[in-house]
Amino acid sequence: MTVYLDHAATTPLRPEARDAWLRAHEVVGNPSSIHGSGQAARRLLEDARERVADLLDADPIEVVFTSGGTEAVNLALKGLWWARSAGAEAVVLPDGEHHATLDAVEWLSRFQEAQVRAVPLDGMGRIDVSEFAAAAGGAAVATALAANNEVGAVNDVAALAAEASAAGVPFHVDAIAALGRVPVSFRSWRGAATGSAGLVALSVAAHKVGGPAGVGALVVSRHARIEPLLHGGGQQRGLRAGTQDVAGSVAFAAALDAAEAERGYEQERVRELSDRLVRGIRATVTGAEVLGPPADGSTARLAGNVHVLFPGAAGETLLFLLDQAGIAVSTGSACQAGVAEPSHVVLALGRSADEARQVLRFSLGRTSTPTDVDAVLRHLPQAVERARAASGIRSASPS
Repeated sequence: MTVYLDHAATTPLRPEARDAWLRAHEVVGNPSSIHGSGQAARRLLEDARERVADLLDADPIEVVFTSGGTEAVNLALKGLWWARSAGAEAVVLPDGEHHATLDAVEWLSRFQEAQVRAVPLDGMGRIDVSEFAAAAGGAAVATALAANNEVGAVNDVAALAAEASAAGVPFHVDAIAALGRVPVSFRSWRGAATGSAGLVALSVAAHKVGGPAGVGALVVSRHARIEPLLHGGGQQRGLRAGTQDVAGSVAFAAALDAAEAERGYEQERVRELSDRLVRGIRATVTGAEVLGPPADGSTARLAGNVHVLFPGAAGETLLFLLDQAGIAVSTGSACQAGVAEPSHVVLALGRSADEARQVLRFSLGRTSTPTDVDAVLRHLPQAVERARAASGIRSASPS
């Protein structure tokens, strides 16, 4: 039986979401149709939209359902860029963002001549608010992670949003990794901002909270100026054309509802398991270094993310050896189509390319147990020993 510790990549489908998805599929109708069947589907869809909006502290009209987090990020960044003010030609891009953001901004740079203003991370993986503010002036759009999906650093979103508002810049927040793990509030993060500046877009994905893959949402302020990616039908305020996924949206709402209901005690449980894993790694593997904010119960770090540097041991080799032992982990983001490359997040922490190839991300979640942690600690020291031996470094025992 596989020990699954890659919840940051995706987490198992919740029974509530599966049941809601199946029930919704019993209602046959296009929610854009005006006949009774279509309107029955429309009621399910709008009930789901209202529930998601309530849980994200937004208005229902602001919730635009998408095919996932990547589409939501692309709609936000490209849509805000295309609707930018005259003369605004820069995108504010913190280092260490998810590849959905990095690749979208790279496309804007290559094909739309966007100027990229990088914002450095501190040694813990957090975005420096003062550096962000310095880069924001006159920009077309700014973006930031609510929480880093690799090292788990939680950013001060309200402060970043306030700086974007003060600079008159529309701001997008990628809350995909944060959803269900820390409080996510579009309204409170937007603060006193008015008009099309400040926080105007927030992206989330269902599969991160136990909903189905292929479903996400972009919260778009009613005051935002944003152009759509897709055309043909005018659905969802004209921002996302196409027949809407009723069952997927209903399942997303059910999963998010369950995740938020248990978030307080569940994240504390996962934090305790993560701390136990960290203590065990430090006790059994010489030189292992936990990256990101301190893994000591701090709320500045996502509870389930344990990102570890194993000097002298290639992360790809460790992943293979643990997989052979029935333990699923990651070398970082799982959204790179299986391509082995140095972690760009570790590079953003100021580490070398060699160090960026020697990391593993253990991410715990709702189904994780003490037995899972024990299994990792039982197999990890030998895996590190073997990986280091392949690199000419022998001992993985604590000194």
